[in-house]
Amino acid sequence: MFIYPNFDATGKKTISKMTGKTSFALQDISIHHVRSGKTLCVYSPKMETAILLIKGAVSFSYDNKKTLAERKNMFSDSPVCLHIPRDMQVDISSSADSEILLQSTLNSNAFQYKLYTAENINSFISCSGKWENTAVRDVVTIFDYETAPYSNMVIGEVYARTGRWWSYIPHHHPQPEVYYYRFERPEGFGACFIGDVAHTIKDGSAGLFKGGYTHAQVTAPGYPMYCCWMIRHLDGNPWRNTRTDDPNYSWLLNLD
Repeated sequence: MFIYPNFDATGKKTISKMTGKTSFALQDISIHHVRSGKTLCVYSPKMETAILLIKGAVSFSYDNKKTLAERKNMFSDSPVCLHIPRDMQVDISSSADSEILLQSTLNSNAFQYKLYTAENINSFISCSGKWENTAVRDVVTIFDYETAPYSNMVIGEVYARTGRWWSYIPHHHPQPEVYYYRFERPEGFGACFIGDVAHTIKDGSAGLFKGGYTHAQVTAPGYPMYCCWMIRHLDGNPWRNTRTDDPNYSWLLNLD
């Protein structure tokens, strides 16, 4: 499924919900435009939540402490993400117009909240030197099963360089995944292939991938692409860099 959601009157953009037509994603995912001087309250009695600052300047108030966070540009600044368990409240006060992503899912585990910054996230360059560098991209894993085994979620970011492919070669995994795309300029575009069907990627659009569906994308020359990628573990089957490559393209992996 590919969607082009808009912000509502409250400044909220809904990407997926655990009920209705997007229930297969097994996650509540939303984007919030928090204007300067306003506050967003985050609280769920049953779900863990990842609070990702996409851009802006905010303060997180939680557990009798306040943490300041700023991210001027998601292409040049590292992510700031607060991961909280169920039954925990966070007030997000904005000192500049800010964009916040919330990713939530059911989790009865009790765990300690954690703030992720450049100092404790993993990043690497993927596919450097392969296929004339046509699929090179920068990948950030904020947390996954290896670093947060108590969580039912994975969250990270990809920075696709101009004119490059990523999530390549086409592959799939049984766990559902959601992509949220942004461009530096509003006219930026690309293409997402879900199975054999192509969808136009626009600024603020999202791809929702059922388990078992291949997904690959490309961004237009001149337009680097940002993407937040979010995976929901399956009960008894967590995502651990799990992937099944499309055999039609697996020969490319051995190409020098």
